[in-house]
Amino acid sequence: MDLLVLEGDGIGPEITAATLAVVQAAARRFALPLTLTQAQIGFAALERHGTTIPAPVIAAAKAAQGVILGPVSHNAYPPVAEGGRNPSGVLRRELELYANIRPARSRPMIPRPMTAEVDLVIVRENLEGFYADRNMASGSGEILIEPDVAIAMRKITAKGSARIAEAAFALAAQRPRQRVATIHKANVLRISDGLFLSEVRKVAARYPQVAHEEVLVDSAAALLVRNPGRFDVILATNMFGDILSDLASEIAGGLGLAASLNLGTTAAVAQAQHGSAPDIAGQDRANPASLIGSAAMLLRHLGAAQAAGAIETALEAALTRPQTRTADLGGTLGTAAFGAHLAHFITES
Repeated sequence: MDLLVLEGDGIGPEITAATLAVVQAAARRFALPLTLTQAQIGFAALERHGTTIPAPVIAAAKAAQGVILGPVSHNAYPPVAEGGRNPSGVLRRELELYANIRPARSRPMIPRPMTAEVDLVIVRENLEGFYADRNMASGSGEILIEPDVAIAMRKITAKGSARIAEAAFALAAQRPRQRVATIHKANVLRISDGLFLSEVRKVAARYPQVAHEEVLVDSAAALLVRNPGRFDVILATNMFGDILSDLASEIAGGLGLAASLNLGTTAAVAQAQHGSAPDIAGQDRANPASLIGSAAMLLRHLGAAQAAGAIETALEAALTRPQTRTADLGGTLGTAAFGAHLAHFITES
């Protein structure tokens, strides 16, 4: 199994190192052939190569079976003309990673802002919508038509809507509750969300065993806070899915636990939901659980179910006790020690 590892910026090198220690421990335990190749992106690549994501890195990502992608500080990059491209967005376009799978699950032992239990997955369309760096062939979905007036364009296609719907319903069919809630704002975005809903309904008709409902995005946000247990699989366009997944993750216990997997037809990229947190970079304080969980999702997707399961079991065991958690969850372990603890647990269990 050939994986490309991209550390990224800020806390990226720290949480990536912890993640690799865990992945390598699982690979050794189950005799999983594993080759890890590391390459630079972000500020390190910009300083050395004049761009935040060099062309050879893109080629290596296309050639690898999977990618472990650390967080990037794209909001702090220089303009695109000066090499400041968003590596995450570039990889999504170049590898056609149309599906972003973001589970959110509460754990009884982890403090959270509300008592309601959460166990859902958000399936987010990843290449279209209002995101200006992804939704237009020119790379620009925003226009400043005069000094005081800006316009953002939203791209929704039948193809993109159908394939993300297929991903959501196929996932829901494998889950015990078998429910999909499609999130939209078709009462005002009548054409674009109208097209999205039309394609979703076609896919839903092929999954009669999966219960389907359509929920306005503002209602969905309120319902997530009031009664998150009503949701199983949430299907959403790009921006709605991005916002709701952060909300769901915070309700479930925080972004530090929020894993995610970007999927295309042939490519897969593990990526933590959170950002690069430059304010705590280099302090051994970051929680690597999100990226570790994302790596487990990647291994499971690539057929290494035993290794993935061992990582997930180790994570759950560590999170049950304050003394084996990181400081953000009331624990005492630093980033490296948390990774080392999980690696030891996997090796010895």
